[in-house]
Amino acid sequence: MVSAGGLTWTALRDLECAELEGAADGWGQVGNRADAARDRVGTHLLNGLRDTQRSEAAESAVARLHQLHGNFQYAHTECGLIRTALNSLAHELKAQQRVLAEALEDAAALMFTVHADGSVAYPAAGEGLLDGRPLQGGTAASSGPPGLVAPSGLIAPNPNAAKAQDIADRVAGAVRAAAEIDWRYAGILRRLKAEDGLKVPTSTWKDAAADAAEVRDAARSYLRDGIPRSATPAERNAWWAGLGQEQREEYLAVYPDVIGNLDGIPAAVRDAANRDNLQLLIGKLDGRDDSRSVAQLAGLREIDRQLRAGSKPGEPPIYLLGISDEGNGRAIVAFGNPDTSRNVSTYVPGLNTSLDKEFAVGDLKRARDTAIGARYHDRSSASVVWLGYDAPQTPDGVHSLAVAGSGRAESGAGALNGFMGGLVATNDSEDPHLTVIGHSYGSRTVGAATQQSGGIPGADDIVFVGSPGVGVDRAEDLGVGKGHVFVGAAENDVVTKLPSKQQAALGVVAAPGPLAFVTKELADQGGGDLWFGKDPASAEFGAQRFRVGDGPRLVGFGGFSIDAHSEYFDPVRDAASANNIALISAGRSDRIEPEEYR
Repeated sequence: MVSAGGLTWTALRDLECAELEGAADGWGQVGNRADAARDRVGTHLLNGLRDTQRSEAAESAVARLHQLHGNFQYAHTECGLIRTALNSLAHELKAQQRVLAEALEDAAALMFTVHADGSVAYPAAGEGLLDGRPLQGGTAASSGPPGLVAPSGLIAPNPNAAKAQDIADRVAGAVRAAAEIDWRYAGILRRLKAEDGLKVPTSTWKDAAADAAEVRDAARSYLRDGIPRSATPAERNAWWAGLGQEQREEYLAVYPDVIGNLDGIPAAVRDAANRDNLQLLIGKLDGRDDSRSVAQLAGLREIDRQLRAGSKPGEPPIYLLGISDEGNGRAIVAFGNPDTSRNVSTYVPGLNTSLDKEFAVGDLKRARDTAIGARYHDRSSASVVWLGYDAPQTPDGVHSLAVAGSGRAESGAGALNGFMGGLVATNDSEDPHLTVIGHSYGSRTVGAATQQSGGIPGADDIVFVGSPGVGVDRAEDLGVGKGHVFVGAAENDVVTKLPSKQQAALGVVAAPGPLAFVTKELADQGGGDLWFGKDPASAEFGAQRFRVGDGPRLVGFGGFSIDAHSEYFDPVRDAASANNIALISAGRSDRIEPEEYR
């Protein structure tokens, strides 16, 4: 009898895949209830308790609610994996049922008989070469994968023999494939189990990460191949809108890393996916001792802490629009919903930025401060910090910036434009106002993005602060009109005074002071040259320069300091700069405080 692991062709034919799909629906309902409970704990209980109670008892209750929130999140994740595993199992088994059904239909059409053991009986046919009588019928049985069974002679005497052999091979192949599918998914489902007890530690999330990877691999034909990875953001947005609710839930459960980082998917969906993927990444990196993993884990945990803490009353809500351990790490965080806000600014950080705790504390604060400032001028405002590329990493900080080339900026430009295209595709406003802010080397990345075909999608205004040059020599070359390019350059910011390549060859240093100024002027007869092109704060460049604070001196009573390079967004240390950036972000650039050109 043709069978594999106890499976016969009759059992495969009669298998009710709808029962597997029904079980998948049941697990989906359990997962949805866990997700709803998680939302109630996080949105209502935790926020309400934090906002109204201040006591040791309240803090203890908050800790317990955090644990409950994590338990529901884990249950939601695992139920989603079980659901997709069952649906994917049914999907693959139905494919083999179709192969079997086609073979049985061909047998019936030819008046062949398929026996219980999978062999195929065929009638007499053809003519004998000697006597002309019909050639005797017989039985064909598969003895291996289709195409590997050698014929018994040079010419099959009965023309039905080859047809019967093909049908027998197809029947056996479908049974073998179905048995392998059943065995594979049985192992996956057995491994989808949690530890005993009510607590979900990091080690359990590590197991969940492995579970997700296994289900992702198994469900590649069922789900993964349908993801429009190479499509435009607008096409991805249309794809997601066209999916049914069940399909969306399965993609979020099994591919949170893909959906959460896919430009063109709505912000609320990306946030939900990335919050799940964040826990999987923490579990994946926990216990590793290499410096990259340790740094990224610290950054992930700080982002997780901020997400759990939520926004203070009156502040914009936080959305996690992207998270990954790729390269030096990826993180995209919004303050305010970029889909429902009329004004959206995207801040691109620069040199030495990577996914670590410093980024999670400092760069997220810059975006938050910008959002709060912009919302003061227009409540319909959101701000994003976009770490979607590998910024240059140099051990000596700004002193080594001059050796950094444009390669990282050029490679990051495409990713930035993809993200901006996603904002255009998902924003609800008829004509949203989008601002792109480049800080430090991030200004070079923004400059590179403007030079790609079509420029930066949807960009209305461009802001450069702390810039060593942007790769072009004129503001009008950036694609938004010179009146919509704005520059902030602190007097004591050494990065905004980096020597040009010609000056560097002559030994000019990037430091304020009479000697450096004189040497720079002698070497730079054209005026306004920096390492990456014209100084954006110069008259030759032609942007609108706005007022910023001078910033701390490079060398002062407190010793050496490069803080002037990092205070542009700080409403306390540089209120003028922070307010001007907020005004531009809110679409009120007509109210900025101007500054004279260098």
